[in-house]
Amino acid sequence: MNILKELNTLLSPILPVETGIFSGVPPDEYLVLTPMTDIFPLFGDNMPLADISEVRISLFSKGNYLQRKHQITIALLGADFTITDRRYIGYESDTKFHHAAIDCGKCYNVTPDYITEV
Repeated sequence: MNILKELNTLLSPILPVETGIFSGVPPDEYLVLTPMTDIFPLFGDNMPLADISEVRISLFSKGNYLQRKHQITIALLGADFTITDRRYIGYESDTKFHHAAIDCGKCYNVTPDYITEV
């Protein structure tokens, strides 16, 4: 499992989700996932033992984003994600969207199966 696939599965029942940029005409609320880091912080016998991935979840909303931010936070914590930052980015006057960001990460154990997964 990778972090983008896991976040899509977790968050798509809450709001429409896309990676990188929202294609097409956006709805009044949506999420964009932006990969930030992928690191192997632990090694043994020249092989990684852990894979830590981090993603920024950008919440775009034309209404009050606070309830939706809370809903996403609860979903992430319930799925064992680590939330590393939550912040209000700002109001985009040209699109009329509020933009909030939730940065999260997850540590995946590296096993022999990990090397053969695609």
